[in-house]
Amino acid sequence: MGTVKERFDVDTLVGRACELAGSDDFGAPDGWRDGLEVLTDGLVNEAHLSDLGVEIAVMDIVNPLVNRLRITQWRKENPAIAAAPIERPIFIVGQPRTGTTILFDLLAQDPDLRPPLTWEVDAPWPVPQPETYATDPRIAEIQAQLEMSELIVPGIMAHHPMGALLPQECVRIWAAQFCSMIFPVQYRLPSYSRWMLYDADHRPNYRYHRIFLQHLQSGVSGQWLLKSPAHLWQLDTLVAEYPDAVIVQTHRDPLNVISSIASLTHHVRRMASEHGDVAECAEGCREENVVGLERSMRVRDSGVLKPGQLIDVLFADFIRDPFATIRRLYDALGRELTPVAEQRMRDFLAAHPGDGGGARYTWADTGLDADEVREQVAVYQERFGVPTETLK
Repeated sequence: MGTVKERFDVDTLVGRACELAGSDDFGAPDGWRDGLEVLTDGLVNEAHLSDLGVEIAVMDIVNPLVNRLRITQWRKENPAIAAAPIERPIFIVGQPRTGTTILFDLLAQDPDLRPPLTWEVDAPWPVPQPETYATDPRIAEIQAQLEMSELIVPGIMAHHPMGALLPQECVRIWAAQFCSMIFPVQYRLPSYSRWMLYDADHRPNYRYHRIFLQHLQSGVSGQWLLKSPAHLWQLDTLVAEYPDAVIVQTHRDPLNVISSIASLTHHVRRMASEHGDVAECAEGCREENVVGLERSMRVRDSGVLKPGQLIDVLFADFIRDPFATIRRLYDALGRELTPVAEQRMRDFLAAHPGDGGGARYTWADTGLDADEVREQVAVYQERFGVPTETLK
């Protein structure tokens, strides 16, 4: 099988993907190989992978490469795809664990919006078709893979619900650009995280993002509804690629966000490594969140965003009355919340009530100084009227 270093040799991984896809044309944009080099170096030298973790990480590299190759081939065979517009996409952003996922899932019940579903993001070729969109055999295949994760790490679905028919966030699309938050959540990759946060050029990410959406909508079209906390770090890059995008930012006390995402990260990493440190996860989350909040405020102050282009949603308001919040959001979006859409949302919420985080995380686990972190986020909280929560 080879040593860990040999398993993550970039040329070997790329060659394997080309063999599986029957193509060696990865298309534009460039930059994906740079990210892959940083990622594989971290997997070899920092991730402390178990034997199973090596196998999972290899698949997490090869599969996006294969998808990229097949998308490129389909685009070459159907050149009109490249001219298709992405019109007024809606992006849900915000710190992780601030209600972005449940808001995304609820809005995705609106039949007039088009979220990317997990099964088509993970297996985008052949292009999904309207007549088989809910019955495609790939749905069962992807669902089985997700349920395998629960067998490996019991409780992972409670931390972060996953399903083949649930909408999927943009970090999974960016996996094929190898500049994605999905990797440092799944694996211990401090150098890769710093590279992404401070050094990586994210413009190719958004160019590939457009390519991916054009690919999916060549089969099933609609107004895109998209989500990822990672957009918070790159709002200026987002609107440079999508000038007519509408952005919905969720807001919550950053301290409970940090302890919650640290717990999730620690739990997810157990799938690939027997080594874990919640405090180390928390410090990484603290740095990323503080940087993200500061950058987002600078972008707002820069004049890059058009009036009304960004809509704010307080987590506390959403939890208190989800549908009052959704109605205000629809008014701001200039959309009608139809009775059909609202009923579908209510049915989804009744079937997925959540557990409020339970006792899965506490601030004490983070090892961080609450007063120090509170000072770092004070400007953000004051600016957006984000209430301070009791620390869990």
